[in-house]
Amino acid sequence: MKKIFLTLILLISVLLNAQEKEYRGEREKINDLIHTKLKVDFNFEKSQMNGEAWITLSPHFYPTNKLVLDAKSFKIYEVKINNNNAPYNYSNDELTIELDKTYKKEENYTVYIKYTANPEEVRQKGSNVIKDAKGLYFIDPKDEDPEKPTQIWTQGETESSSCWFPTIDAPNQKTTEEIYMTVPNKFVTLSNGKLISQTSNADGTRTDYWKMDKKHAPYLFFMGVGEFSIVKDTWNGIDVNYYVEKEYESVAKDIFGKTPEMMTFFSTITGVPYQWNKYSQIVVRDYVSGAMENTTAVVHGEAAQQKKGQLIDSNEWEGTIAHELFHHWFGDLVTAESWSNLTVNESFATYSVYLWYEHKYGKDKANAHMYDDVQTYLQSQSEGKKLVRFYYENREDMFDTVSYHKGNAILHMLRDVLGDEAFFAGMKNYLVEHKFGTAEAQELRLSFEEVSGKDLNWFFNQWYYGDGHIRLSVTYDYNTIINTVTININQQGKTFKFPLSIDIYEGKNKTRHNVWVDKTRNSFTFPFNKLPKLINVDAKHVLLAEIDDKKTLENYIFQFKNASHYLDRRYALEEIAKHQDNKEAFNTLIKAFNDPYSEIRILALERVDLFQKYYKKEAIAKIENLAKFDKKTLVRAAAIEVLGKLVEAKYKPLFEKGMNSESYAILGKSLFSLYQIDKKATLNKINTLSEGTKEHLAESITNIYINEKDKTKLPFIANHVLSGMFLSNNKRIQQLYSEAFKWISESDNKEAITNLTDDFVKLGKRYKKFNFDKMAINMLNQLVYTQQQSSNLNKDELILILKTGMAKLIE
Repeated sequence: MKKIFLTLILLISVLLNAQEKEYRGEREKINDLIHTKLKVDFNFEKSQMNGEAWITLSPHFYPTNKLVLDAKSFKIYEVKINNNNAPYNYSNDELTIELDKTYKKEENYTVYIKYTANPEEVRQKGSNVIKDAKGLYFIDPKDEDPEKPTQIWTQGETESSSCWFPTIDAPNQKTTEEIYMTVPNKFVTLSNGKLISQTSNADGTRTDYWKMDKKHAPYLFFMGVGEFSIVKDTWNGIDVNYYVEKEYESVAKDIFGKTPEMMTFFSTITGVPYQWNKYSQIVVRDYVSGAMENTTAVVHGEAAQQKKGQLIDSNEWEGTIAHELFHHWFGDLVTAESWSNLTVNESFATYSVYLWYEHKYGKDKANAHMYDDVQTYLQSQSEGKKLVRFYYENREDMFDTVSYHKGNAILHMLRDVLGDEAFFAGMKNYLVEHKFGTAEAQELRLSFEEVSGKDLNWFFNQWYYGDGHIRLSVTYDYNTIINTVTININQQGKTFKFPLSIDIYEGKNKTRHNVWVDKTRNSFTFPFNKLPKLINVDAKHVLLAEIDDKKTLENYIFQFKNASHYLDRRYALEEIAKHQDNKEAFNTLIKAFNDPYSEIRILALERVDLFQKYYKKEAIAKIENLAKFDKKTLVRAAAIEVLGKLVEAKYKPLFEKGMNSESYAILGKSLFSLYQIDKKATLNKINTLSEGTKEHLAESITNIYINEKDKTKLPFIANHVLSGMFLSNNKRIQQLYSEAFKWISESDNKEAITNLTDDFVKLGKRYKKFNFDKMAINMLNQLVYTQQQSSNLNKDELILILKTGMAKLIE
């Protein structure tokens, strides 16, 4: 899951300080799951599921005459063992069954359970509030909401599959499965494995039979029910299908169509071909997370469904699609034996996005993505958390920026330590050794050691079982008499051990030195013929580190022109942009408009100051050229935005032309730029737009409404104000939207308060894994207090709306 938003993570991390209380190891295995057979049907009126389960098990090692199954909020009707009635006790969400005899290792037995699952009654406590972990979700089951389709879907991770079928709900269990799902004929279904048969029933229902013949963990079981268009694709003779709402059928392949190519790439790079008999992806409403890697039946939140105008600019879901697919190797094929070892699932899936971008689009895009992930971690205030954590308050706490983003960066460092050939061979060794089983980080270490012949305890002790990250202070001592430079590398805080690359540039000639840092204070002396123009520490940019390196503006200008890594150019450009009153600095920034990577061009456009005296005409000419001809719509949009700031009527035709673009980015920036020179015409234009189009141009239109201080538009603003506050990295936008949030919070506009509350609930559930739900509850509570202090005549009604939203997040 998968671009996390820096401001959001920074804010919620302050709210989350999980207490280390109890050792959390692998769950003891007394009985092993072997096979799970389910027959289910659904009560839409009561949001319940009627089920029958046949579960085959055997003792793990020691003889046993008892079985304990997880079964949360069930009504149990009947329990049998090998077709005979069995005594049982059901309490505290556990079903304890007395077996008909003492069974020995490898001696199988089957229990039968008839039950009703009551997901609305499930209460699973998280670290601070009750988690919305019902396992089985009914969306608009009575067809009462005209804005929503009726759907059913499941979410098993971490331990919520036992909310809809009895099982041993632990990641160290593996079982094959078969599910018979009876649904109204109008619905399609999706589950793990292959659809074996469909049988029409006399009562207008249909029973679909799904079978998974390879073992996987219970939390990866999935059911999806609803009215979906199924867009078909293939990979190496197996079905690759995309389940979307009818409205998105025409763009389903634009969204998901790179999946077969990803399957080829991941099969190649791991050395292990995709192991499952199909691959389906489904998009559902009101999903409680970003996406989930259910084996062969991945579920995505509705944000995956994008319009053509969005996809022309960028498929924002492509990284998530790669992430969930790669889990079918790391997570589904080989599963973390405990939530403490979640890194062997999530860190690899997160790193797969880097690997895919590197393969498909080149190193610049991959390195830009890695930069975003590292910044997310660095701003999360998570230095005290270890990657492998045996002490945490709640298992949900493991799904954080350490398991995802920091783990991603750690794998990138490990790849550099080992070299590509050994790194990918080690991945293959790990997957083959533990195929269809479970593993922990130590076994990952052993696999890499077996392949490479290297001892990696030092690396794993630092990065997997230790906390923090590298902090360096770099200084230079030049001796011009003997032509040497001494580079002083001083570690702040913890002392780490790591290889370090240093590039020394004498003119345009570069010499790379690879050194080993293992002390708090380290000094390295190198000769030179000409005084270096630049010394580039961590030249490969692989370290998870904060580096304080006092470079001059001249160094940064040289760095931008001569060091090729994305981060060299980005860091240099950020510094150069602070000195645009310097002629050479401004000229260098303008040259960045020609950078081969679009994000650097956009960064230059965002930072350029057109009110400098140097090269203004040349700069504007280049920006006009980008606005008209750049091959990337996002660059053209950024250039249009810059031209809009000039407030010059001569650009009106350009902005009006942009209003007809297929690209939502160009359309939106053109609209806002037109607003700068012709407010009346722009507002009239907005009034002619359909509500659907307005929603897709929400950022620009919301900005216009806020700038107009038009409080009659508060309901529209309220639908988008949270995105501006928390999902934007632009400080000006954050400040602007925060002011609008204040208007809404103090207003008596019922529609605006309702829309704001609904957006809190939607975002809280979508980003639950990143604990946005907790911050949403906190902020809604503050809004209640604001209304209580107000003189609004209808404040009691508004408070009720806000409290209802809090209840939805807590339930």
